[in-house]
Amino acid sequence: MSSKSTGLRHWRQRFNALFQDHEIFVRTHGQVRFLRISATWQKRVALIAGAVLLAWAGITLAILVNQLLTADERAAVTQQQAEAAAAEARIAKYRDSVAETAADLAERQDQLDEWSKESFGVDPSAVTEEVGTEAATGAAEPLKTSAIDPSLPPEAQALAQLEARQEAFAGKLLTAVNDRAAKAETAVAALGLNPAALVRNAAAGRGGPFIPYRGKMGKAKTLGPSFAALEGALFRMEVLERTLVAVPSGNPANVLMMSSGFGYRSDPFTGGGAMHAGLDFRGPIGTPILAAAPGKVVFVGQKSGYGNVVEVDHGQGILTRYAHLSGFTATVGKQVAAGEQIAKMGSTGRSTGSHLHFEVRLNGVAVNPRRFLEAKADVLEVKADARQRVGSVARGAR
Repeated sequence: MSSKSTGLRHWRQRFNALFQDHEIFVRTHGQVRFLRISATWQKRVALIAGAVLLAWAGITLAILVNQLLTADERAAVTQQQAEAAAAEARIAKYRDSVAETAADLAERQDQLDEWSKESFGVDPSAVTEEVGTEAATGAAEPLKTSAIDPSLPPEAQALAQLEARQEAFAGKLLTAVNDRAAKAETAVAALGLNPAALVRNAAAGRGGPFIPYRGKMGKAKTLGPSFAALEGALFRMEVLERTLVAVPSGNPANVLMMSSGFGYRSDPFTGGGAMHAGLDFRGPIGTPILAAAPGKVVFVGQKSGYGNVVEVDHGQGILTRYAHLSGFTATVGKQVAAGEQIAKMGSTGRSTGSHLHFEVRLNGVAVNPRRFLEAKADVLEVKADARQRVGSVARGAR
């Protein structure tokens, strides 16, 4: 007989030994009853109880397994939800970043357009198209002043290309501005003026409360180093060219005779040494007196020693004075062009005969007008170019 059969018989015998026939006597109200519990019945109850217990254990185990599986599924769902939320946050951040970048680029473009129109009086769209074609060929090289967030995906490269066009246009505009400013600086220096001092003095006249620059998204920011350089170059060009335009290089009267120069002279009345703050031009009474440069009439009347006087403010700290007049043809507040009649020659005030006393004052100090009236052709050419630009910008602003 096999060992397996022997083992089963052994366990069967041990199991049967657990159950024996039992007889129970029960007394109720004086009556005795006899109850017999057989071993077979006990085995059946035990088997049923075991089966129930086994079923309960199986059900409990299934519930536990199901709960574990459900927990894993819940964890997986929770993780998926978290990932979805993170993805939505990234998308929202990306969308906000793209929107902010687009707004920044639009702000930069608006500033370029404004500078182009204010400084040159030209339609910037035509220049932008030309520059855009050139920038597209070199857009592969990364920009040092890039406003594009490097974390943006490749889909945002259109913004980078737009920025490349703007940077190229800003560089082209900066070159043009520096070129014009260099010519104006040379011409101003040739007239005996100090270009650096003019720019410095003009910059000293700026101020106001600090209000951070905010883009279209409302965040404080700057437009970048290239735009700062362009803004500084534009300011320098504007000061120098407007100074050139303000310089009184036109003849104040159509006469050839200059009767007295600038500086030391013998006083015509006393013969003593005196300082003559202008030039004297001799001519008939009533000879038209002309504005030597465009400007605004700021004084019409009499001054001690000068007689009848007209003063014209040309901006940039430059003022011309016309004295000893016999009459006026301009009024205070009038804007006059270069060569426009403003008065008539005479001999009023401290004068020995009909002539024009012509002064040029820079920031209130009399300077020799001869250097302006005798400007060389190359200086006058630069001045004419500057006048044309300043005039076209002024007309565009109106």
